[in-house]
Amino acid sequence: MGKFRRMSADKINALASTEWGADAVQLLCEIDTQTEALAARTEAWSATNSGSFELAGLASMRASLLDAVAVLPGAPEEVALAPSQRIRPDGEVAHIEHGASIRVRVRPEAPVQIALTGHYDTVFPAAHAFQKPWREGELIHGPGVADMKGGIAVMLAALEAFERLPGEKRVGYEVLLNPDEEIGSPASAPLLAALGARAHLGMTYEPAMADGALVDARKGSANYSLAIRGRAAHVGRAFNDGRNAVVAAAGAAVALNALNGQRDGVTFNVGAIDGGSAVNVVPEGAVLRFNVRAPDAASATWGEAQVARIVAETNTRDGISAHLHGGFTRPPKPLNDQQRTMVNWTRKAGEALGLDLNFRPSGGVCEGNNLAAAGCPNIDTLGPCGGGLHSDQEFALIPSFAERAKLSFLLLAGVERGLFDVRSLRA
Repeated sequence: MGKFRRMSADKINALASTEWGADAVQLLCEIDTQTEALAARTEAWSATNSGSFELAGLASMRASLLDAVAVLPGAPEEVALAPSQRIRPDGEVAHIEHGASIRVRVRPEAPVQIALTGHYDTVFPAAHAFQKPWREGELIHGPGVADMKGGIAVMLAALEAFERLPGEKRVGYEVLLNPDEEIGSPASAPLLAALGARAHLGMTYEPAMADGALVDARKGSANYSLAIRGRAAHVGRAFNDGRNAVVAAAGAAVALNALNGQRDGVTFNVGAIDGGSAVNVVPEGAVLRFNVRAPDAASATWGEAQVARIVAETNTRDGISAHLHGGFTRPPKPLNDQQRTMVNWTRKAGEALGLDLNFRPSGGVCEGNNLAAAGCPNIDTLGPCGGGLHSDQEFALIPSFAERAKLSFLLLAGVERGLFDVRSLRA
């Protein structure tokens, strides 16, 4: 676990005489007093179920967040999202409704623009047993305490402090809170792409790791559904007239799995096969669901080509037709020069707080992938330190709330005061 502490008097005095300035240090000290308030806010939000498909719970959570963001000097708005599509087990397309996104624009006319993103959905539906938060020493457990209702609390604390920073602001920002990140952002992806295209840099509030480390690069992720249609038949009277869709799906699954290890860092995971019914019927339909992950654009292109080849081969089977749905909804986020600059700035802000921040790559994906694909370099693990994500043991470290809010504040202040030159990100 990471070690957390308030700023010492010596550190405060030393920092006040640096380029950050005494007024920024005073605001850091104020954030230091907010640990309990941030934990309590996260606890309250965690007690509201907001599973990705729970429209009533998402609406309740959205109401709480609209109240919370009202402290910012920009009018909050609810942005309705178009339905997304999902392939049902019978191979037909289902239209899925989503909650609305929350957007707050502050100083959109400013010469420097920052994108701050987060999500208020969790992986836990209302029927799941994991619904209530609890504390255990310096840990707070609960659905979304780390991923990422706690992250939203950290984001807002940093922004409130930034708005109290003296001087005429040359930095504007846009906060975007989405209801569908845990299912791949199928409906909010256009909003993320547009935001990333107009922002100079991004800050996303997925949790940091329990030891305090942040993520610098991410694989891309593609989710696919392969709908296969064969021909039903009675296995006793007309077995040879049938064309088995489940067998065709299994063949495609074996072919996909055989691709693992053929290209460094690219994985193919078969998640499920839906289909079939009674054992005395040749199954007419099946849906193969799988995921592909790739570390860079070239590897993603290779993975897509392999998937297309296997789909084509499936379609050559007698009496079988296959239709592919899905693709790379989270493009790769490699560690390029832009990302290295963002990492260096974050390390510098951490050093000012006495932190020796470590970064490492992740195979997981988030909204940071979407921002990077739109040309917006970003740090996407600025939330509290935590772990046990997507399980009933999810936790956040309570002392890390204030620490990470201070880190975000210094990033914002550093851009505002010219310590971090955003022009270098677009050079």
